[in-house]
Amino acid sequence: MSTAEAFEARIDRLFVYPVKSCAGIEVSDALLTETGLDLDRAWMVVDAEGEFVSQRELPRMALVQPQLKWSEVILRAPGMLALHLKVDTVEEPVRVRVWRDEVAAYDMGDVAAQWFSDFLGAKLRLVRFDPEHKRPSNLQWTGGVEALNQFSDGYPLLVTSMASLAGLNERLAKAGQAAVGIERFRPNIVLAGVEAHDEDRVDTMRVATDDGDVLMRAVKPCARCPIPNIDPSTAESHPAVSDALQAYRSDPRLDGAVTFGMNVITLEGLDRTLRVGQTVRGDWKFD
Repeated sequence: MSTAEAFEARIDRLFVYPVKSCAGIEVSDALLTETGLDLDRAWMVVDAEGEFVSQRELPRMALVQPQLKWSEVILRAPGMLALHLKVDTVEEPVRVRVWRDEVAAYDMGDVAAQWFSDFLGAKLRLVRFDPEHKRPSNLQWTGGVEALNQFSDGYPLLVTSMASLAGLNERLAKAGQAAVGIERFRPNIVLAGVEAHDEDRVDTMRVATDDGDVLMRAVKPCARCPIPNIDPSTAESHPAVSDALQAYRSDPRLDGAVTFGMNVITLEGLDRTLRVGQTVRGDWKFD
């Protein structure tokens, strides 16, 4: 990366994850809302105490494949009949926990609960985020900007790049390990046309959309748990990815945590549509 050159990229891939920690859906365009891409992490699986569960404890969640179709989300998993969720239908209000936050949500009913319990082998329920509830990102990292989330880990958008993935795969190849896909890192926006980890060094990014510009800011590196070790096609885990990242992605901004990708918030341009191929221009961050 040359600091004399402007940051310029394009949107190469877009992903939405309707159910937290289940598989994502690759889309060609997505509406940008105040909580991120439309329907991203709108649903979440919780245990009997209302605490969220993820691939960390239940790696088979990776095998739950969503599909967006008109006014419903259809979930499929090996050996299971399809589960149809109406986008505009919920049941009882409940309180659930995602990390340290207790949030308002709606239970999705006994059929959905049984579906997840049967497939994942634990007593579980499915809930929908209450859109009236405000769950802000950490104001220390957003610089005081109110950036809202649904059931994401803490920020509305995650951005990475194809070059960053290529750099990781080069290291995996040298270690005799197979290449991995970007799906393991669960990004919303994947950039092309930049060098590896340029997303770490950018401050604001402006996306030219059909309806006007969208202005976003990269606010916090994304610390990585073991989920990228899980093969999304088999739900089997192998430490090769974490081992490779540990060798070169220790981030002093997070006290040495391994990071990959940047958490991003929107400053201007809500309710505009992001599309694959759109140009992204930005300013470098100089500490």
